[in-house]
Amino acid sequence: MSSELPKNPEAVITRMAEMQGLMERLERVVGRLESLSAESHRPPGDCEGLNGVSRGVAPSVEAFDKLMNSMVAEFLQKSRILAGDVETHAEMVHSAFQAQRAFLLMASQYQQPQENDVAALLKPISEKIQEIQTFRERNRGSKMFNHLSAVSESIPALGWIAVSPKPGPYVKEMNEAATFYTNRVLKDYKHSDLRHVDWVKSYLNIWSALQAYIKEHHTTGLTWSKTGPVASTASASSVLSPGPGLPPPPPPPPPPGPPPLFENEDRREEPSLSRSALFAQLNQGEGITKGLRHVTDDQKTYKNPSLRTQGGQTPSPTKSLSPGSRAPPSHPPQKHAPMFELEGKKWRVEYQEDRHDLVISETELKQVAYIFSCNKSTLQMKGKINSITIDNCKKFGLVFDNVVGIVEVINSKDIQMQVMGKVPTISINKTEGCHIYLSEDALDCEIVSAKSSEMNVLIPQDGDYREFPVPEQFKTAWDGSKLVTEPAEIMG
Repeated sequence: MSSELPKNPEAVITRMAEMQGLMERLERVVGRLESLSAESHRPPGDCEGLNGVSRGVAPSVEAFDKLMNSMVAEFLQKSRILAGDVETHAEMVHSAFQAQRAFLLMASQYQQPQENDVAALLKPISEKIQEIQTFRERNRGSKMFNHLSAVSESIPALGWIAVSPKPGPYVKEMNEAATFYTNRVLKDYKHSDLRHVDWVKSYLNIWSALQAYIKEHHTTGLTWSKTGPVASTASASSVLSPGPGLPPPPPPPPPPGPPPLFENEDRREEPSLSRSALFAQLNQGEGITKGLRHVTDDQKTYKNPSLRTQGGQTPSPTKSLSPGSRAPPSHPPQKHAPMFELEGKKWRVEYQEDRHDLVISETELKQVAYIFSCNKSTLQMKGKINSITIDNCKKFGLVFDNVVGIVEVINSKDIQMQVMGKVPTISINKTEGCHIYLSEDALDCEIVSAKSSEMNVLIPQDGDYREFPVPEQFKTAWDGSKLVTEPAEIMG
């Protein structure tokens, strides 16, 4: 074919028509190549004809892909900047979202499974959640412990797929659980390292975006396909095995096929109770009863979502059940070795039982004390120390001289503390029963409380103490320009 156009007008028109035809053929070839390229990168669950499921990705899955490629990818990027434990934890979070994506893909292609198949189908997500929470527990000495705690306390939000009729508020509750710890991160770094501030924003944005996603695609609960085969461990195994993953983050290796999580035995419970028990297994590892809890592997509990208004709680199983085996009626708590040592600048007092002779006689201004899971014990701290934290303790007594920062009580019960010198602030969070004996020098102490009950402050008067209860009930009214909150007077 000559490169020169003929001078005859009719020949010119003919030649242009031939070129137009060639262009159209070329475009069709390019289109086919692009289609083949996309097909070769499609996850296994998207392939045409797979177990009778038609080709294509549902709009709900596409929307979840956008969430992963934006919010989750940004969080992963910010975590890689901080590196270390934060980066490792973030990779686990990304892997958990990949497992959720695989489950959503299955739900878009299969009909709702039988009750006795749901447990095994949710097993990959359950394992990812457990892995994330275990990593936090194994790294309590990490400098980024507040970062790890924010993720660990809120990652059960991925259990929304087992919540109905309104999974969105559950995710919001988990987001609030994260906020408790992200506020600590902001307090520590907002004036010194803005990278941590960016990290907090990127993480909280994930749960805000997930709430919006649920509201649009799964408002009253996970939406299953109305057509196609019924989901089962056999038919959906290829879909639940994550493929190459989504760009830009790199994919984790496909998880091995897990054994059945629960024994297929006679089920006498109502379907709603069975589903609730399943969701409890999905969220084993951190107590979500009230949003925030520090718990160890031997103390993990959960809150049954369908019985939330009734406050029902059930022990969370600690081991998967092998086929044909039955769970014992109860599991004795695992004993941890007690710890009483100075680690760097942190005093660690952990797992003390029935000890009333604990004394720290030498302290420094730069040191802090962390008291964890101590029961029926008493600790005396002499000298001046920077801060003290009491976490997950029961029937614990603390006597200290001076604290220049703050004394925090978190997730505890029946706590008594006596201030011999001065302390500027005492914070009480999610605690039932806390008695504070103030000295004459500590009467200007500020006491901040949240989600706590049975709090009393004892003031020295005439050689004795007079007890004053801390208000637990408040009333709020609009005064025309703003909301005014004040303690409510108990009538009667």
